[in-house]
Amino acid sequence: MKKIILLLVISIMSNGFVQSQNITLKKDSLAMHYASTITVEDLREDLTILASDALEGRETGKRGQKMAAAYIRAHFEEIGLEGPVKTGNGYYQDVPLVTLTPHNIYLNIKGEKLKHVEGDILYYGESINTDEINSEVVFAGNGSKKNFEAIDVKGKAALVIVSTRPERQAALTLGKEEGVEFMFVVYHNTDEEFNTYRNRFKNTFSTGSLKIDKDLEESKRANSFFISPTVASKILNASFDKMSKAIKDFNKGKKKALKKIKSKEVRYKTNFTKGRIVSENVLGFIEGSEFKDEVIVMTAHYDHEGIKNGEIYNGADDDGSGTVAIMDIAEAFSKAKADGNGPRRSILFMTVTGEEKGLLGSEYYADNPIFPLVNTVVNLNMDMIGRIGKDHEDQGEYIRLIGSDAMSTELHNINETVNELYTGLFLDYSVNDKNHSSRSYYRSDHWNFAKNDIPIISYGNGPHADYHKPTDTVDKIEFELLRKRAQLIFYTAWEVANRNGRLIVDKSIDTVETK
Repeated sequence: MKKIILLLVISIMSNGFVQSQNITLKKDSLAMHYASTITVEDLREDLTILASDALEGRETGKRGQKMAAAYIRAHFEEIGLEGPVKTGNGYYQDVPLVTLTPHNIYLNIKGEKLKHVEGDILYYGESINTDEINSEVVFAGNGSKKNFEAIDVKGKAALVIVSTRPERQAALTLGKEEGVEFMFVVYHNTDEEFNTYRNRFKNTFSTGSLKIDKDLEESKRANSFFISPTVASKILNASFDKMSKAIKDFNKGKKKALKKIKSKEVRYKTNFTKGRIVSENVLGFIEGSEFKDEVIVMTAHYDHEGIKNGEIYNGADDDGSGTVAIMDIAEAFSKAKADGNGPRRSILFMTVTGEEKGLLGSEYYADNPIFPLVNTVVNLNMDMIGRIGKDHEDQGEYIRLIGSDAMSTELHNINETVNELYTGLFLDYSVNDKNHSSRSYYRSDHWNFAKNDIPIISYGNGPHADYHKPTDTVDKIEFELLRKRAQLIFYTAWEVANRNGRLIVDKSIDTVETK
């Protein structure tokens, strides 16, 4: 019996048919022909330019990013894609941004002045300018609803101790709702852990940030300092162990436990300068032959970290690899259309800006879509697909997937089936869970589509030793693997674009605030 089953499987595979969980496909010679136009040579040529020193790390709003945008636009134009934007040159969607640069920000504890980033404090909040403010600080435990209700916090500052990022965000939101003036947040159990966190994000906190103009409206979270345990002890003149014990005692039913940590007074000041810049999403469009109003959106971010301390962060993998994959996939579909084999549904190829600054380009598109989001069938996102991640060194040929089964079982099955038919990669779902500690589901441009109930797949290879370092260079790219990954994404897009029915959305997503 086993031999009969084996022979049947071999027979099915040899005839080019694969069925995976109600998705039955056969090898498509046209798809294979156009997939073959995605080549190592083209990927290498484009990436060598985009990740060169001449483009200065492609930092959002800087000269190198503008040069990269011009190069991508020229490619889209050359291969015959339409520029779908009604204004300007048609290929650029301008993204208006505000720069916010911190200056004289400090905390004054009884004459000891701790400066933002330099001292054991990190300011996190709205970019506001204040005189030195004198504030009473009360201990609000772990920042839960019950803890806040046990303490009079209105018009005062509150100090909380939390363990996780979601707890931190929830505490800041609750604090705002309860009327706190300011918050002090202990997010790490030891000074060493705090210092590691500070050093990791030092550049982000010290050099300022970019925001979309609409983000300048009042935040739903309280302004705060992230502080070390030692600074917390100085503020309230109580040991960190004593504060931690008070939280435990309160949770055991000792209602006055938090009040035993007496309030103290501190002074603080915040100061920022603001400026304005414009960056660009680069868009190229192929109109579908039958279902023109249904749009597949394919994304990759082309910005990176720019120049830091005189070193260029070339970003060959992050996300030069995804960018050149989009360029080559777009060319393959454009060749198909030129031959009379264009997609039945429309496809928007979009390289987005500002991902490294907080998913800004894709957020702006989602808020100001060129094509209605209700008509957007799927988002296929590529973010780092040119290397082998540190957790996959023994994996062989693989690709890491996020979100494929979050909203559409059909999408998940299509991707798996075309992989079985054509590319044979190992499909890694290790960080696919929306609740995974890495929070990968919320950390790339696909999120701005997913939160609008659009099915997504985000393709990647996971972080490696050169992630966000100046050593992320072209010579380390696995071009043959990049080609095969790009072809998998092409095949998935080809099938979604040409099937008879629109993707079935059979699941819903609980949207989560991530900022």
